[in-house]
Amino acid sequence: MKDNVFDSYIHAGRIAARVLQFGINKVRIGTPIVETVESIEREVIETEGVGLAFPLNLSLNEDAAHDTAMVGDKRVFREGDLVKLDLGVHIDGYIADIASTVDLGNHHVLLESSESALEAAIGCVKPGIATGEIGGIIQREIESRGYRPIVNLTGHGLDQYSIHTPPAIPNLKMNGGAILTTGMVFAIEPFATTGSGMVSERRRIEIYQQVALKPVRIPSAKRILKEIKGRRGLPFARRWIKSDKLDIALQSLVQVRALHPYPVLHDIPGSFVSQHEHTVIVEEDGCLIITR
Repeated sequence: MKDNVFDSYIHAGRIAARVLQFGINKVRIGTPIVETVESIEREVIETEGVGLAFPLNLSLNEDAAHDTAMVGDKRVFREGDLVKLDLGVHIDGYIADIASTVDLGNHHVLLESSESALEAAIGCVKPGIATGEIGGIIQREIESRGYRPIVNLTGHGLDQYSIHTPPAIPNLKMNGGAILTTGMVFAIEPFATTGSGMVSERRRIEIYQQVALKPVRIPSAKRILKEIKGRRGLPFARRWIKSDKLDIALQSLVQVRALHPYPVLHDIPGSFVSQHEHTVIVEEDGCLIITR
């Protein structure tokens, strides 16, 4: 890995860790969710040379991923909520991805299960280890506390302007998988749940990603593509776009496969999901955690 790339990852990781802690301190009962999300995102945007790799994911209770504040969002944090904050920061496209869970109720053992799974998984990272083995460590830590890992969510590799690349880091034991090599950059993100251990899609979509350049006729769709051009393929939030006929334009871009939608992912109603995440770089004798 070139020195400038390494330095970008390290700097992005430090910023991500600082901003996530800033965000954790903002989560308080009665505080509007949109106010919290926008203040955290602003903290990144106002840092010189740093960008948001994706909209801040803020997912409540049984929702595991891909939620964020909505246009006109009236939600506030309530007593008993379990709040996942998932933040991505980039410098020149090199991404640091970090997540933590804030407990506004009495879910401390559930939080401990995903956090302990993350630490145990990080502890085994070194060249030559298979990702399936890491998944087994995550599964063991979560199940030993009486919960289930979410099996259809994984950690993921990171590359310049790309948030999901190989290797996938499963949350359960699998035979084989990718073999870790020096210089790999990836995020490990265990999810522990009181529910089924499988997430499904809600109808609500707040996050999109441009995945192709396609000709479109609708003027509002053309304006969206122009507005997101500077993202260079990184995801964006629906609330970031100031456009008339927004829903029609987004739908048309999804239909021609110019945009990929990210529906909110949830476990069964009434369940609770916790998440913890760090980004690591594989080194000769272990790994460097850049988001700590």
